Amino acid sequence: MITKFTTVYAGHVDLPDRGQDCTPANERRYSNEHLASVFEKTEAIAKKMDALGYDTIWLAEHHFQHEGYECIPNDLMLAVHLAHVTKQIKIGCAFNIAPMWHPLRLAEDFATADILTGGRTIFGVGRGYHTREVETFGSPLIDQNANREMFEEGVDVLFKAFEGKPFSHKGKYWTIPPEVPYRGYTLKEITLIPAPSRLPVECWQPIQSGSDRAFDFMAKHGISGVIGGGSAEGGAVERHMIGFQAAYARRGVNLELGERLALGYQFHIAKSREQAIREAAPHYEENMKMFGELRLVRALSDEQIAAMRDPQLAATTKLPTIEDATKAGGFLAGRPEDIVEQLKAVEKRYPGLDRVICATPLGTPLAVQLEDLDRFAAEVIPAFRNAAAPARAAAE
Repeated sequence: MITKFTTVYAGHVDLPDRGQDCTPANERRYSNEHLASVFEKTEAIAKKMDALGYDTIWLAEHHFQHEGYECIPNDLMLAVHLAHVTKQIKIGCAFNIAPMWHPLRLAEDFATADILTGGRTIFGVGRGYHTREVETFGSPLIDQNANREMFEEGVDVLFKAFEGKPFSHKGKYWTIPPEVPYRGYTLKEITLIPAPSRLPVECWQPIQSGSDRAFDFMAKHGISGVIGGGSAEGGAVERHMIGFQAAYARRGVNLELGERLALGYQFHIAKSREQAIREAAPHYEENMKMFGELRLVRALSDEQIAAMRDPQLAATTKLPTIEDATKAGGFLAGRPEDIVEQLKAVEKRYPGLDRVICATPLGTPLAVQLEDLDRFAAEVIPAFRNAAAPARAAAE
């Protein structure tokens, strides 16, 4: 039963124009003052969600984006701030890119945020998908095997460190601690000080390829998964859910289909499905211009990617549309009751699912984001919360 409603805000600033026929992504450049407005915008969204009773605002860690799309470089620092200007909402990291961090620095920063926010910071890890980010920090991404190795080793270290006990680690990428002389003895172990107050650490990870290796690694550490973006469309959802469930079963943990998972959707509410699609189309197209080239939305041909860089080519090239996404189920568009109906069908299909991530597309202006969050909270969420109360009473 869906009881937790969340959104993800990757950190886009308001853009002067939006859509496939507008400024190409690679040509977007803004002043530092405008790029820094991401913090004011994040605070406005978090305060709105907090007042409306949402469960979590998910933030994304990204770097060097003069295009204005994803402008939050440090989720954990921002989480500490947001926790002090809100009352109850949780702040999720979607995601800290583990290969770009020394694992002990990331463990320390999360532990600090966990303590200072009273447990309202949710940890999350990812492998990264921007070469400009990961490779600039001196870590591999083009070499996907090395990226995966470094990610897995780093996360192994994180979970050792989180325990707050003396430990050591010797791997391909890190030797912790180095055997150096220290205060009259040779260093053999090290302890994270302070460690997180709340154990085990709740951790989330994006599900993209859905390989057995990835699922087994998640199950090993008790990591939960987010199925979003293009993966929320079509048969990939069920395939990922079954693979995730099977990996936990191999470790003796039996999960209902959808348990420990979150499904991600984009949405826009209007008086009709047609109006919602018309209003959200430029934002959906801007989202595609950013993520399509990174192969994160759906499979695209080289011709389609080239067209997304050039408005003139786009006018004569068949590109994915918001209508396609709506039909496939990844975009929820229409009246509140239409969205309730779609989410109720998802709830019925996946009995273990208890949370969804419903977000406006990257590029959506702040005013529209806040209005959509308002209407979703007032006209969609009650259909689930009111239904959950009798179910809980019957269970008790």
